[in-house]
Amino acid sequence: MLIPEQIRAARAALRWSASELAKESGLSLRTIQTLENSDDLKNLRKSSLLALRFALESAGIEFTGTPEDLPGVRMNLAKKNAATS
Repeated sequence: MLIPEQIRAARAALRWSASELAKESGLSLRTIQTLENSDDLKNLRKSSLLALRFALESAGIEFTGTPEDLPGVRMNLAKKNAATS
């Protein structure tokens, strides 16, 4: 499970706009905006969350912790460089 802060942090780390994240994940811009401004992601469709997570992880993001315990993101530069090659 992710929290909205992790999504915003991941997008910032990649220097992606919300539009770019929407394109990469196959979700609508409105869905991305709603997710990033939500209190939690519990009501999100599982398929949408998986698409979002896959897009960010494919670009080199690693999610750390749990929603309750030290949630965060970090970049896997080797994976990021492989994705852009």
